This record gives sequence, C-alpha cells and structure tokens, in this order.
Amino acid sequence: MEIGLISCTKSKRDHPAQPKDLYMESMLFSKARAYADHVHDEWYILSAKHHLLDPDGPPIEPYEETLTTAAVEQRRAWAQTVYDQLSANDLLEPDTTLVIHAGKAYYEPLLPLLEYDPVSIEIPTEGLQIGETLAWYNDH
Repeated sequence: MEIGLISCTKSKRDHPAQPKDLYMESMLFSKARAYADHVHDEWYILSAKHHLLDPDGPPIEPYEETLTTAAVEQRRAWAQTVYDQLSANDLLEPDTTLVIHAGKAYYEPLLPLLEYDPVSIEIPTEGLQIGETLAWYNDH
C-alpha cells in the first residue's frame, strides 16, 4: 500500500474547509494533491497545527502555523504525535510505503522515528527547489 503524506501550506482559504480543500489556494498543494489522488492508495496531510489530517475529515479553520520556523524541540514533539497517529491508523505495516511530499522541516524530525518500522520511505522531491518541485509534479 502506498500512502502519500503532503505538507500543509501557508496559503489557505479564508474560511473553514475540509482539509483536502483548505490548502487549495497553494499551487504546490494542489499539484501534490492531484498527484496523490492519482498515484497513492491513500493520502494524508501533515499539518503544523493539527498533525496528521484525514483529507476528508471535518472542516477546520484557517491558521497561521508552520514547522519551518519552529524550534527543534517543537518539531520533535510534532513528529512524535504524527508518528503516534500513523501507528494508531495502522499505516506503519510491512507492506506500506510512505511517500512524503513535504519540505525538510516536516520530514527530517519524522524519519528517525520511522527508522525501525518495517515501512518503506520515499521522498520524490527531496532536495528540489520550489520551481523544480512544481515541474516534477507537472512531469509526473
């Protein structure tokens, strides 16, 4: 099973919306979502505020929070919560590949927690700049 994990974005709608629609103001999110809908078996959102979000979950309010400027300890605590949610949702099974569509601030604190789990990890846009990442989604 392939699970996509897409990070939240700064650009959001200005009203409450289902998680899958809240971030659609962002070109990066909309391209990653389209890719995830087409390629992955399931996908979730990595939210700086709400941790692991079901894209079809209940509407949430727009918010201003990011891991990019968060302290190391805050990112570690966030990653632990996400890890616990992945585990509780049975998303860390041996036949699972987690495909991370997120920046370093989102995946770097999470990777050490996943090190001893039987899941495979892929980060297809790792090291790419924003323009290169958008081009990658266009090409795929």
